[in-house]
Amino acid sequence: MPSTSRSGPSERSPRQAFGRKIVRRRRPLGRRVLWLAIRLVLIALVLPVPFVIAYRFVPPPITSLMVIRALEGAPLDKHWVPLDRIAAALPRAVIASEDEKFCTHRGFDWVAFDNAYRDWRAGREPKGASTITMQVAKNLFLWPGRSVLRKGIEAYLTVLLEFFWDKHRIMEVYLNIIEWGDGLYGADAAAHRYFNKPAAALTAAEAALLAAVLPNPRAWSPARPTPYIAERAASIREDMPAMAVPSTTTCR
Repeated sequence: MPSTSRSGPSERSPRQAFGRKIVRRRRPLGRRVLWLAIRLVLIALVLPVPFVIAYRFVPPPITSLMVIRALEGAPLDKHWVPLDRIAAALPRAVIASEDEKFCTHRGFDWVAFDNAYRDWRAGREPKGASTITMQVAKNLFLWPGRSVLRKGIEAYLTVLLEFFWDKHRIMEVYLNIIEWGDGLYGADAAAHRYFNKPAAALTAAEAALLAAVLPNPRAWSPARPTPYIAERAASIREDMPAMAVPSTTTCR
């Protein structure tokens, strides 16, 4: 009579052998969330680096602000020109208007930050402490706003720009992407729109007017300056000769 074969201990699966299921140990939920957050932060830190390096050598085809304005229905008028085809008066004017320490700081004007903080503590309207490099970071990669998150990302991008670019490139990109009207970007497009000439032909007075409207370029026009804008432009023009401006090798 054939014997009935039975599986011996060696033929049993591990689960059968021990009489219970083997349960893999899983990381606690909090640790998994932490690791995910760390990975996302690392990705966020690394992601802009190739773009920053690429834009050191090639013109940015479009900026985040241009996309946002286009989605809002604004036109897109921009002409990229190298810095040596922009009148020398314009970089001097925007430095006098927006960032007097542009050639000496490394992206942040700490004195302006301190003054803005003191004004805020005193209940006064803080004056802008945003440098030209910070404005490039914001307009090129980010969205308008004053949230802590956006400001933190802006500060990181500012560090990247100052590390990978020189002052000449920062100014060149700034003057080609800055908003100078509704759907109007860059010095050359602005010069043609407001003064019917290329950016290379701008006079000192016209450069000062263009710089004067930068705090609110969608509301103010350099071609039709209000008394306030005219006064502001006159003050900028007085300060322009003392401003250091970037060349391909240095700021002077």
